[in-house]
Amino acid sequence: MGLFDMLGSALGQGSGEAQAHQNVLTAVMEFVNNQPGGLNGLVQRFHEQGAAEVIQSWIGGGANQSVSPDTVQNVVGADALNELASKVGVSPDQASTLLTQVLPHIVNHATPNGETPSTGQIDVASVLGSIGQAGGLGALVGGLFGNKGN
Repeated sequence: MGLFDMLGSALGQGSGEAQAHQNVLTAVMEFVNNQPGGLNGLVQRFHEQGAAEVIQSWIGGGANQSVSPDTVQNVVGADALNELASKVGVSPDQASTLLTQVLPHIVNHATPNGETPSTGQIDVASVLGSIGQAGGLGALVGGLFGNKGN
């Protein structure tokens, strides 16, 4: 069973794949918004952890660079990762992997003009709409799993 199938089951969605994806995206965006400083704080922590080029690629107009689960854990911290894992019903390792897959897309869609929101808060409804227009999370994640080049 794949990670997103597992998440869909954990969220009680079963065959409601689109709703499960939306629930996961919403949970991750709330996770980012609840971090100290929100998205701006997350960007700062990526810089502090030596991953400035990675996060800047998500904000800028070019291709999104990939990020490792270890880097994600170093950036967000074990406590925050455990909290997200608990919220979506997966292990902390799976939550870290989840963030490596969806965080680049969320940050990319939350910064359409190459700038983070001045408040540091992601506009959840706007990002969900933007990702939906891009074909939804399934299309984005499908590309990450080899259906299209990075």
